[in-house]
Amino acid sequence: MEKENLLIVLSSGDREVALKFPLLYGNVVLERGYWKTAHLMLWGPSIKLIAHDTTLQEKIKEMQTSGVEMSACIVCVEEYACVEELEALNIQINHTGELLTKALKDESYAVITL
Repeated sequence: MEKENLLIVLSSGDREVALKFPLLYGNVVLERGYWKTAHLMLWGPSIKLIAHDTTLQEKIKEMQTSGVEMSACIVCVEEYACVEELEALNIQINHTGELLTKALKDESYAVITL
């Protein structure tokens, strides 16, 4: 089975890491036909980073416009008190471990973690 679905897990709180890879690559993967589906999952410190950086928020919106789906770990979002900020960005807040586990077990997914 060929991999056709991409899951990018961003847990780093490093702004440069976010800007120079997942938010850059993730913005073009669907329109260029690299992947059939793409999903950006925010976990840990990346949640706080995205919630408080308007430049990163604009990149998130661009990715969503291109068709990339997004979610964030509910436990982390609540611990960082960023529920309102992520809801305003239309990022699904849920138990991300379910999708991560599914993707890790499913041969049609490629999973990248940062």
